[in-house]
Amino acid sequence: MTSNPKSETDLALDAGATRRLYPSMVESPELRWAFIRKVYAILTVQLLLTVAVAATVDLVRPIAHFLVKTRAGLGVDIAVFVMALAVLVALRVYGKKHPVNYLLIGLFTVLMGLIVGVGCAYTEEKVLLEAWGLTIVIFMSLTIYTFWAARRGYDFSFLGPFLFAALIVLLGFSLIQILHPLGKTSRMILGIVGCIIFCGYIVYDTDELIKRHHYDEYMLAAIQLYLDAINLFLNLITAIDS
Repeated sequence: MTSNPKSETDLALDAGATRRLYPSMVESPELRWAFIRKVYAILTVQLLLTVAVAATVDLVRPIAHFLVKTRAGLGVDIAVFVMALAVLVALRVYGKKHPVNYLLIGLFTVLMGLIVGVGCAYTEEKVLLEAWGLTIVIFMSLTIYTFWAARRGYDFSFLGPFLFAALIVLLGFSLIQILHPLGKTSRMILGIVGCIIFCGYIVYDTDELIKRHHYDEYMLAAIQLYLDAINLFLNLITAIDS
């Protein structure tokens, strides 16, 4: 009894799975691809959950009003932000311990959904749709580009120190914006600069995913790409809305 021959599509998929992702690759391509698929599966669930939570905050007006317009809501916003930072630190410690890591990443995603919802509240629907659309297009385009570039031997690890320095500067100006609100033009420039920085982080973190992350660091890899996408979206809102 003979097995059915594989179709051309199956053969093409097998060839893609066994082909090296970058020229100096010595590990098993199949194992690396399995790791990459797991990371993007987690990332997809995170983004969908974030959209659901943020949409609830934005569309249910009593919730949006409480979180944005009231003093008690401001206290809740600060508490949510501090909790998100605490959970992020916990993920760095317990990111490799199952099932604690899944519980932590679920909690972190819900908290980030609340933060995104507050950022989207009372923003025009047109601006939100444009920002989401641009985020999807930019993220997918840069991901495809990084895989293409890695296969041709390009390396983006050198971006790390420059992006970190740029992020510190961006955080400094963002703090100034909170304490001494800037004009629309300054906010737009700040948003555009933020978009450029997180576009760089998408390329850098995707390169890390392809080449350097260990197989048990799937949570760390997913969180990094998730934060890149969320911060790109929020900076796009700032740039477009200004």
